Amino acid sequence: MAWLPSDPVGLPGLVALTIGFALFGYALAMARLRSPKPDAGGRRANASIIWIIVQGLGIGSTGLGAIRIGLAPLSPQSIAAAIVVLALMASAAALFRWSAQTMGKNWSLVARTREDATLITDGPFAYVRNPIYVALALFMVAMAIAYGHIATLIVALPIYALGTWFRVQHEERLLAAEFGDAYAAYAARVKRFVPAFSKLAATSTKIWARHRTPANLP
Repeated sequence: MAWLPSDPVGLPGLVALTIGFALFGYALAMARLRSPKPDAGGRRANASIIWIIVQGLGIGSTGLGAIRIGLAPLSPQSIAAAIVVLALMASAAALFRWSAQTMGKNWSLVARTREDATLITDGPFAYVRNPIYVALALFMVAMAIAYGHIATLIVALPIYALGTWFRVQHEERLLAAEFGDAYAAYAARVKRFVPAFSKLAATSTKIWARHRTPANLP
């Protein structure tokens, strides 16, 4: 976006972003390959395609504008940006992959349910109801940092949030119609995008306790 300022960036950040694109592309390809064709008995919300496009516009807008390579490759600022970008992209790819694997046959690009669908409440879905959209948000922020377009987030974040909100509305209506009280109970227990800190703390405590069992102690 020419009317928004861009920051100078270094080549390491762009390399980190390229690696992140490859990781995320692999995760998406695996999800697509493992996703079966929709069956005749499921529900499908074709209107959600509009909001997928809006989400894409939000993410894509972070790439608009000039990229000013003005930092020395080995400068502290350049290396720090590369580390942040790689961490965000790796986290986005890993979260997407984990979510798609947990959903299994229920994963789909367009909101739909299957005749044999099950309500997924484990894996990342035990912490937030929409982990894939969290992953896409991390992807978007990583792009903005790598390209030096942090200012574009002023525009990109609201567009992405708008598309995400309406896409979620379509999905939640489908899930409520399919699973009724079970989904209502799940929605009351787990937040849409931000995990409950108490749940994260409890999980961390369990992991720590498991590693502190007598067998694992020196």
